[in-house]
Amino acid sequence: MSLNFFDKLSQNFIELLNDKDDYNVIIEVENNEKSFTAHSNVLKFRSSYFRRELENIQPNENNIKIIIKSSTSAQIFNVVLQYIYGGIVNLKDTETKFIFDLMLITDEFELEELTNKLETLLVETKGSWLRTHFSFIYHSIFSRNNFKKLENFCNDIVVKYPNLIFDADDFTSLEESALVSLLKREDLQIEEIKIWDYIIKWGIAQTSTLPKNLGEWTTENFLTLKTTLQQCLPHIRYFHLSSIEIVDKIKPYKKIMDKQLWEDIKQHLLIPDRPVKSTILPPRTVLATELPPRAEEPREDGFAPQTFWNTCHGYSYTIILVKVAGTDEIVGGYNPLAWDNSNINDKWEKTKDSFIFSLKNGNIQNSILSRVKKPQFAIVNLSKFHQKVYGPYFGDFWMNSSKSNFTLDKGCFCRSYSGSYEKPTRSSEYFSIINYEVFKIVRKPI
Repeated sequence: MSLNFFDKLSQNFIELLNDKDDYNVIIEVENNEKSFTAHSNVLKFRSSYFRRELENIQPNENNIKIIIKSSTSAQIFNVVLQYIYGGIVNLKDTETKFIFDLMLITDEFELEELTNKLETLLVETKGSWLRTHFSFIYHSIFSRNNFKKLENFCNDIVVKYPNLIFDADDFTSLEESALVSLLKREDLQIEEIKIWDYIIKWGIAQTSTLPKNLGEWTTENFLTLKTTLQQCLPHIRYFHLSSIEIVDKIKPYKKIMDKQLWEDIKQHLLIPDRPVKSTILPPRTVLATELPPRAEEPREDGFAPQTFWNTCHGYSYTIILVKVAGTDEIVGGYNPLAWDNSNINDKWEKTKDSFIFSLKNGNIQNSILSRVKKPQFAIVNLSKFHQKVYGPYFGDFWMNSSKSNFTLDKGCFCRSYSGSYEKPTRSSEYFSIINYEVFKIVRKPI
């Protein structure tokens, strides 16, 4: 049996931090305008970064070692010291930008435990801010290569909307690790030959000495580009390109490819069924909407809540589209999880990928996209009892009818304030509908 007294221990170490009589380290921050005192033994045993720093610094005449961190803010470094000494990080009422900057600093100081906690916090609760500042975030995290959760979060966005990165003005300044991580993704939503064009553009931009006219390139120039792109080239799906694409796009740069690979590409064009020595990567997949066949006339029970649960049971990656009565408005939501009609009790389903939306009057400027902000309250798979009157149920949007027909009463609902999702999608909450449809999103090979 062991007894733990961490609260008191933490308190005592914070008191030690605040004691100005027995320190032997001074850390100067904010362009040397502010300073903190600390103890070398605490810093060394809590951070390998500070251990190395202190070993390389000679003490002054007062036997004090001085560490200079001019670019670090006093506010952030104060939080770092509170963590190092007391294991306490108070983020109440702090802006998301501060949390992100704190994560970068703790990574620099090799405080892995805190860095991981902050990264998880950002991914799970600050998705809206990360999307708003996407370009800044993307370039920041890949320059470090230590934030795998944020890398995956960002790449999940880029594979769906590749123009965010590939068509950006600063594309050619993208870190190699970021580019390679995207090339590895099988779900990158862009034509393979365009991917080739982009990596050639990126590779050429890394070397200013290459002639602008390809016809003037020497063997040494091609070798330079091959070396620059050596981490990228293995991830191109060469064997899924057309003969025209191979001739027009790949052949002019054949000298940057391994000889065996080029021979295999040519053989595959002539005799596609014959095995090759090179690795053939699978084709990338593309998201597409699979539209179900429609009857000429709506089913009589098609607007009954129970019909939704019976029809959609077991289906995931679905989009609900609802036409609001008396307006030109369409509301709806996306559920990546499976709908389940087998529950005895209502069951909240957790996901960070769902969203609700409102498309208004055919004007995209007036439309609203609201992503989930409380993943644990994103979707409800309702009980068998509630399925009699409720249809699809998102945290802030659901369909309801006490008359077993969504078109006969005003039971459908969109919350007029932010609850489980980032923002309200309608100003008036209850409404009737004219029609609704459910679509399943499926992946198809390019």
